[in-house]
Amino acid sequence: MSIISVNPANGKVVKTYRAHTAKQAEQKITQTHKAWLNWKNTSHEVRSQLLIHMADILQIRKKELAVLMAQEMGKPINQGVAEIEKCAAVCEYYAANAEKYLSDQLIETDASKSFVSFQPIGVVLAIMPWNFPFWQVFRFLAPALAAGNCGVLKHASNVPGCALAIEDVIHQAGFPENVFQSLLISNTMVEKVIENPLIQAVTITGSTNAGKQVAQKAGSLLKKTVLELGGSDAYVILEDADLDKAAGICVNSRTINSGQSCIAAKRFIVVKSIEKEFTRLFLSKMKAKKLGDPLNANTDIGPQARVDLRNELHAQVRQSIKKGAKCILGGEIPKGKNAFYPATILTKVKPGMPAYDEELFGPVAAIISAKDEKDAIRIANDSTFGLGSAVFIKDKEKGERIAKNELQAGSCFVNALVKSDPRLPFGGIKQSGYGRELGLFGIHEFVNIKTVFVA
Repeated sequence: MSIISVNPANGKVVKTYRAHTAKQAEQKITQTHKAWLNWKNTSHEVRSQLLIHMADILQIRKKELAVLMAQEMGKPINQGVAEIEKCAAVCEYYAANAEKYLSDQLIETDASKSFVSFQPIGVVLAIMPWNFPFWQVFRFLAPALAAGNCGVLKHASNVPGCALAIEDVIHQAGFPENVFQSLLISNTMVEKVIENPLIQAVTITGSTNAGKQVAQKAGSLLKKTVLELGGSDAYVILEDADLDKAAGICVNSRTINSGQSCIAAKRFIVVKSIEKEFTRLFLSKMKAKKLGDPLNANTDIGPQARVDLRNELHAQVRQSIKKGAKCILGGEIPKGKNAFYPATILTKVKPGMPAYDEELFGPVAAIISAKDEKDAIRIANDSTFGLGSAVFIKDKEKGERIAKNELQAGSCFVNALVKSDPRLPFGGIKQSGYGRELGLFGIHEFVNIKTVFVA
């Protein structure tokens, strides 16, 4: 069996890879487990030094790796460079903080000594998507390695080159052989990998349906999971917001990574009294975004990652229009053998439309009118998803209260686009998944939180 990497900007084959057989995948998992038996005993100092070296290599190779992303999934080159820089940053973060986060915590009890210890659990399977083919992996990988775990990666089938490049970076950084390996396997083989007794836990970033299937299988085997799934982030724009600034942030959030981000803004909920002005500003700024070759530094929006995904997005747009939404920008498939889709704006979006109810994974914005602040918050929460959300308001204290107490999501931002940060926990609620990555909470997801009691 072969895995074929296709450039979504021109439809040409980038490279063909030979897939691993079930036996080869099993052998790799066994090798990684054997590597873990030694890796789990390494000192924090050694782990940190290797993470720092890996960060340096990522910085040196960032342009090369960004080109690979552009070729395999269409990411605009400047955004690809920024992604690799962020991967370097998460390595540096855990190099600096892992020892502190994993230090024994003394607890006073009736024992002569009692404490909580954080111990590595073994080999973790990571099932990762194509949209941030390096960052999604490194935000799992850096804390996993820092905690003394090892990993195997089942990456998306359209970015096999990225999967192998990550493995190469780890080898180049000097990590022991086999502490991390990529499995070039089909989706149909994932269940068998989860069943492998040497796999201790599973983390997945992907669609809600994929997350449910993984959680069901892993749960039947009592293996822990962390799920970072879909999102339909709501950005609430209230009456006293700085509309020009808000529109700029909203457009950037909707178009980053060509709109293919779980935490990209997708639903823009605007109080009716400012809807006309906000829409005018939003439209102007969306029109300014340049669609084109992802290898061109001036490109803002590249192709969608695959033609089939672009076609699914277009079907959601057309269905929303059929149900009464108004398209004021874009909404048409460009000619050619490629996966491009233009910046698109839908207004008059209502419940029952895909643009309201579903995740639109591409540069399509849904503007939804709200009667007032209370109604806007209601609409924001009227979703099966709960990954991120934002509120735009001049009164920061009030914005903080709304973000903390009223918006239902794992990350709530005030006057800023939602983004992940190595220092802050990241994850969702509702159909957006459970568990957390990054920060203190992320490194504790895949450790044995062990109680030690000395009488």
